[in-house]
Amino acid sequence: QVLLVESGGGLVQAGGSLRLSCAASGRTFSSYFMGWFRQTPGKEREFVAARRWSGTTYYADSVKGRFTISGDNAKNTVYLQMNSLNPEDAAVYYCAAGNRYGSSAHKFPHNYDYWGQGTQVTVSS
Repeated sequence: QVLLVESGGGLVQAGGSLRLSCAASGRTFSSYFMGWFRQTPGKEREFVAARRWSGTTYYADSVKGRFTISGDNAKNTVYLQMNSLNPEDAAVYYCAAGNRYGSSAHKFPHNYDYWGQGTQVTVSS
């Protein structure tokens, strides 16, 4: 059984930081890329960042320079360091794993096979 378990969400003031973690288990993820998405009520799930096993990273324009995705391949764990948070970053953040090919495959939720349960990030102004 494949499991992705997120942790690290919570309440933070605007301008603050949080670090999310996602631990994956149940299969080998060496051919996968790991991504973070976020979603607010009534809106579609939005791409935030992704990381390939090789270490290549991708970011949404809205988080470039503020968020950093990293990973520990030996632990099948990916992290999302979020700095300079603002109220627009508040959402449920989901970790996901996918292995579709294509230069933009990481951007789209339908290219991910496995999802975590989500962790809430709240940013107070």
